[in-house]
Amino acid sequence: MLEAAERALRFAQGTSRQTISSDELRLFAIIKSIEVIGEASTKVSEETQARLYSIEWRGIRTMRNRLIHGYDTVNFDILWDTIELALPPLIADLKRALASWPGT
Repeated sequence: MLEAAERALRFAQGTSRQTISSDELRLFAIIKSIEVIGEASTKVSEETQARLYSIEWRGIRTMRNRLIHGYDTVNFDILWDTIELALPPLIADLKRALASWPGT
């Protein structure tokens, strides 16, 4: 999840909401990265999800499902809000969790 979230931010770097929809390759890469985050979240145990309660697990899976099944009607405003508002805190939460994970 962490790698995919960081990758999505790298792909979005240097773009804006206004330009993202016209850069087909970058857009596809960002969407795919967010899909990977959602798919990876389904592999996280309920116990770990409860431990990491600050992460919006359901929202992550909902976003993945929306992108996978509604690929033809992606809302660029929601996608951009995800990039700008949701990914940075997710990355911070995941880094904190991994740094304090037992055995690390």
